[in-house]
Amino acid sequence: MLSPVASAAVESCTAFAGHSRLASGQLDDVARQVKAALDRGEQRTMLIFDDATSGQIELDMRGTMDDVLARVAERAARDEGARAERKVGRPKLGVVGREVTLLPRHWDWLAEQPGGASVALRRLIDAERKASGFKDMARKAQESTYRFMSAVAGNLEGFEAASRALFAGDRDAFVRATQPWPADVRDHACWLMTGGKAGDEH
Repeated sequence: MLSPVASAAVESCTAFAGHSRLASGQLDDVARQVKAALDRGEQRTMLIFDDATSGQIELDMRGTMDDVLARVAERAARDEGARAERKVGRPKLGVVGREVTLLPRHWDWLAEQPGGASVALRRLIDAERKASGFKDMARKAQESTYRFMSAVAGNLEGFEAASRALFAGDRDAFVRATQPWPADVRDHACWLMTGGKAGDEH
């Protein structure tokens, strides 16, 4: 079971009408196209996904186009205000001295490293953070892809096989399993699996 998606400002999103991608881009542009489609009598289920998390975005489409866009603008202003509040009061980064307990062989190894023990330790920590960061990105991509798949492709042929391939990190098997899917659903799922980012082609 996936963890809940944290509320955050939406940088880019994608709207689907049934199994067809209707629009991608900034929220106001996507909302405009969704509203226009609804006004034309679109009957398929309309879902809007945050491109970063595949969390579904709920928008009130009642009223005129101006009404809808005004509500989207209000939402963006609230998100911006919340983001500004989170930045207030953060301490400045600096060097902090603390005690580290190591075995003699560790101290001997550190003493032989260029720049001394402190430089070597910082380099090791940065390398581990970078490696962990890649794992984190892969996990988030998996969760985002599965969220989208569950909402749009849960009843499609190959869903179970695609899910297994996704969490095994087997891209080739994932592509094979999603081959029978409608092109827009398949392409978006593959884009998400490979770590799709806002603004990238998909």
